[in-house]
Amino acid sequence: MATAEETEVEEKPKKPILKILLLVLVVLLLIGGTVGATLFFSGFFSKKAVASAEQELEGAEAAAKEGDAAAGKDGKAAQDAKAAKPDRVKKNTPELVRFEYTYKQMEKELLSNLTGTRKVMQIQIAFMTSYDERVFQNVEKHEFAVRGALLDVMRQYTEADVNRPEFRKELAEKLKDEANRVLTQYEDFGGIDAVHFTSFIVQ
Repeated sequence: MATAEETEVEEKPKKPILKILLLVLVVLLLIGGTVGATLFFSGFFSKKAVASAEQELEGAEAAAKEGDAAAGKDGKAAQDAKAAKPDRVKKNTPELVRFEYTYKQMEKELLSNLTGTRKVMQIQIAFMTSYDERVFQNVEKHEFAVRGALLDVMRQYTEADVNRPEFRKELAEKLKDEANRVLTQYEDFGGIDAVHFTSFIVQ
């Protein structure tokens, strides 16, 4: 008779490679699931994110076009302002470039008290320009503003100033600068090259 030990079926040892493969497969599934879930919840697969990126790109392009258009308008405005300025009138001389000067006398005289005395200064002036008629048109257009500014210059002088040898030259220069300042303020261009006295009385 066979003994109990002989009748026992010998158990085969389980293969360790099968366990390792199952373990690796489980780990890979866990990693893949974690990455997929993260991308899903972060909106990676959402079409809205793509649309949003496209909208931002379109917005940037539109802003760039608006900037170019604004720059073009500024450039055009600068060109229009330049075109609005009077042109200088050249003489027909082949050797040298010379400009034609024209004169315009103010119709009314300028009368102002001298500071600190009872004496008055009465002058009549003519403007000289090498630019076209638009300078004189601007003077006529803003005559009241020009006259007021010139009278403000005249009333700053005293009798002692009038007696200085260089006074008339200094006064003419200041009157020219003040007239150009007023014209530039209202028309963006002066154009007066000199002021000449056609009458000068102090009494």
